[in-house]
Amino acid sequence: MEIAKNTVVTLDYSVKDPDGNMIDDGHHPLVYLHGGYDGIFAVIEEALHGKLVGEKLTIKLAPEDAFGEFDEELVLVEDASLFPDNIEVGMSFERVGDNDDEEMVYRITDIADGKVVVDGNHPLAGTALIFDITVKSVRPASAEEIGHGHVHGEGGHHH
Repeated sequence: MEIAKNTVVTLDYSVKDPDGNMIDDGHHPLVYLHGGYDGIFAVIEEALHGKLVGEKLTIKLAPEDAFGEFDEELVLVEDASLFPDNIEVGMSFERVGDNDDEEMVYRITDIADGKVVVDGNHPLAGTALIFDITVKSVRPASAEEIGHGHVHGEGGHHH
C-alpha cells in the first residue's frame, strides 16, 4: 500500500545532527496519521507521500522546518527569589506570556549569583536534523482515527 492521505504510517527512523551526533535512535517506531494532521514535520510528510513499505529515505531538515531558529529573546535572566528553593538546571515549567499569550515551556539552563537563566526555545532550536527513515508499514486509517486526527492503538494515542 502506498502512503496517501488518511493512511497510518509506521516508520523506523533515527535522527542525527549535521555533525553525526545521535539525537534520537528511534528505539520505538514512529506511527502517525498521514495527510496534514500535524503528526510529523511537514517536510517529512511531503517526502513520504506516495512511498511504499520498505522504501528508505534520508531527509535533511533546516532549523526552520524542524524546531525553529534559536530566539535570543526567549532567554531570560530572572531573580532567584521568583522560584522555589528546590529548582535545578534542566527543570521545565510553563509560563504565560505577556498579554495573556499562550503558555510557553521554559527550561532552567543556569543558576548562579541569585539569578536563574530560563530558555523558552526548544532544546533543538537552531539545529538542522537529518532523518534516516524506513517505511515499516502502511494501512488505511479507521474512521475514528480520521475523525480524531491521530492514530489509535499500538504506537498511537490511547483514550
